[in-house]
Amino acid sequence: MEKKDKRVFAFDRVNFILLGIGVAVVLLGMVLMSGGRSDTEHFNPEIFSTLRIRIAPLVCLFGYLFMIYAIVRRPRPQEGDK
Repeated sequence: MEKKDKRVFAFDRVNFILLGIGVAVVLLGMVLMSGGRSDTEHFNPEIFSTLRIRIAPLVCLFGYLFMIYAIVRRPRPQEGDK
């Protein structure tokens, strides 16, 4: 007699939560990169700040890596599943 797998989805609840956290971190990095602008009459030196040039892209990179982990992570089998 064949035993069928009861799982319908490849992700479980934890995968979706981790994916949501990763998306939130990427959005935070994008918000940190945005900000003031320079126009033809006024130069804004804030466009070259450390926050926008170095920290925000690293936050985005961490978010993307976290999302990759959330996708690759395997759900643990339930006690009833074997």
